[in-house]
Parts: sequence; C-alpha cells; structure tokens
Amino acid sequence: MAANPQGCRPAVYARRRPERTVLYRLDQEHLETYLALAREGDWDGQRVPASVEREFRRFLRCGILILAWGFCRARCPACGQDFLVAFSCKARGLCPSCNARRTAETAAHLVDHVFPPVPVRQWVLSMPKRLRWYLEREPKAVSAVLHIVLRVIEGYLCQASGATSAPARLGAVSFIHRFGASLNRHIHYHCCIIDGVFERVDNAVGVCEAVHFRPAPALAPGHRRHLRAGTCAGVAMVRPQRPDRQR
Repeated sequence: MAANPQGCRPAVYARRRPERTVLYRLDQEHLETYLALAREGDWDGQRVPASVEREFRRFLRCGILILAWGFCRARCPACGQDFLVAFSCKARGLCPSCNARRTAETAAHLVDHVFPPVPVRQWVLSMPKRLRWYLEREPKAVSAVLHIVLRVIEGYLCQASGATSAPARLGAVSFIHRFGASLNRHIHYHCCIIDGVFERVDNAVGVCEAVHFRPAPALAPGHRRHLRAGTCAGVAMVRPQRPDRQR
C-alpha cells in the first residue's frame, strides 16, 4: 500500500488494464493483417521495419498478467497485503503507459540534476521530405545534421549574448524523433538548449577558476530567418547527390 498523509485512507494498488483499451484491441486484432498487407505491397518484404514490428508485439505483453510472460509479487511489510504486478514492455514508440513514465522520469532528471537554474528554450527542427528518405538509411547523417544545428544555434547565442571569449559554449540536451503525429516516418529533432552561453573565467596562468553565464535576449523574427538560412546551408552539404538515371 502507498503511504498517505495523516488523516487519509491508504491507497490500494489497482492494476491498469491495457487489454480493455481501444489501442490494445486494435493491435491485437489487426496486427498480423497489417503486417501481411505491408509485405505484399513491397518488393523486398521489408516495408515495416523490424523495430516497428517489435514495438507492436511488445505492447501486447505490457501490463498483462499471464504466467508465461512473467510478473513480480509485491508485499507491504506494514499491513502484510501482497499483490501481483505485471511486467511492462519499456517500449519507446507505442505504449502510452511506458512513454508517459519515461517522459516524466526524464523531465525530472533534467530539472533536478542536469539543467542549472537558467532559462531553457526548446528548438524543433523538421526536415524536408527530400531528405527524410536519406536520413532513414544513414545514421551518420542524422548525427551530422544534429551537429550542424547545434553549431548554428551556438554561433547565434554567442553573438546575441555578447560573449567575448572564443571557447564560449552552449548547453543542450537533444532528442531525435523518428515518427510524426500520424505515426509516419518523419525524422525530426527536439533540442532543449539553455538560452545563453557559458564562458570560462581563467586566472593569470590560464587555469579555469569559474564559469560565467551570459543570457541571450529574446528571439526576434529576423534571428529566426538567419538561423534557418545557416541551418539550410549546412544541411545542404550533407544532402546526398542522386545518381543520374541511366538512359
């Protein structure tokens, strides 16, 4: 049983029942049909990536109390009550429960242990459709584009904040999303970037004694156009050249 403030009745554990949700029933009833139709429509039988199929199948086991899939038994030492807890799938794409838990844990960790008490801005970069097919097949290109974006934003923050030292750096945590709101293939980037830069404060012999934070001003429309232009110029260098069609 969970601990409660004095004067409140103890809360009783209630197992969530994913098998009663519409999403679970859709996955359970139509997954095999969907995979079969997808294989028929593609020449190499790989229209649905193996990682996507694995996410769908793992979701069918999440939170389901079946002996073959395993569970754990929890017991309250205070009252002696015990209950069974089904294992979770810990998937990253489909399961709403595991996604919500991971989102809350990640946000709490960033706020409590990573980000200092300074302003943080979220930047989102969406790629044009001409580049998505290439990024899906080239993991190195996905990383290269992210580095370009961070480098462009860092240059803007250094200029906007009036940083005078060359090694002024930004602080950022980036997340790469590989699908859109309709579960379509869409690689895009979510970057939580501290709204300013950090400068080293060295002593007379060149040893760093402290770090000084320089905040950046509000982002103006003209700055957005400049950032888009710089990002497009950098990403254009990563863009592959398609071979000419043979006549």
